[in-house]
Amino acid sequence: MELEGQVGIVTGGSLGIGSSIAIALAKNGADVALNYRKHDAEAKAIAEKINGMGRRGMVVKADVSKTEDAQNMVKKVVEDFGRLDILVCNAGINMDSVIWKMTEEQWDTVMSVNLKGYFNYAKAAAPIFKEQKHGKIVNITSINGLRGKFGQSNYSASKGGIIALTKTLAKELGRYNVNANAVAPGMIGTEMMLKLPEEWKQKAVDETVLGRIGTPEDVANVVVFLCSENARHITGEVIKVDGGQYI
Repeated sequence: MELEGQVGIVTGGSLGIGSSIAIALAKNGADVALNYRKHDAEAKAIAEKINGMGRRGMVVKADVSKTEDAQNMVKKVVEDFGRLDILVCNAGINMDSVIWKMTEEQWDTVMSVNLKGYFNYAKAAAPIFKEQKHGKIVNITSINGLRGKFGQSNYSASKGGIIALTKTLAKELGRYNVNANAVAPGMIGTEMMLKLPEEWKQKAVDETVLGRIGTPEDVANVVVFLCSENARHITGEVIKVDGGQYI
């Protein structure tokens, strides 16, 4: 297994893309701690599934927007698992509105979770990776962080910020043998996406060149690759997983 003996953290790991990433890391040999904020039963079910695969699963209820929560989670993982090798930041929310109707609260809340949340976990993990001189950081962004999206100025800006953060982490931590990359999904078939109006989903399909919506597993497979030694010479990159939706 490519990740045998390694330990990873996945934020927002109870549902959708995050849960698929957590399971994929475990399938490839890693022990995984996942954070969640609201979905207790779902998070515990993912951890139980990981345990059933012969790996160790852990759930930590933590608000990614709070620096102390992130620091405490990273500390707990290192204490309980004995190490930390992988950080996958995935937790995110959206509060969509056109700019002339968007409230300050909508802007601040999305930024606090989607961008500050990634900063909080990177800041907590960086000293560990720096000292041990190895580590993998994978940040989940979005093609809308590259192209913008009508009605999503807060979400798109936060995802664009994640790309800039990732490139900066790659520059700051590269000398310590730490890889930092981003994965930018297009429309993915998560629980959230399935609730969208049919015309919105069809528009996303029409934008792709492959004529289909991606799955959470499509994203998870790329994350596993970036966390493996097969990607040892890749850093500061943004890999789109969108079926050609961006182009």
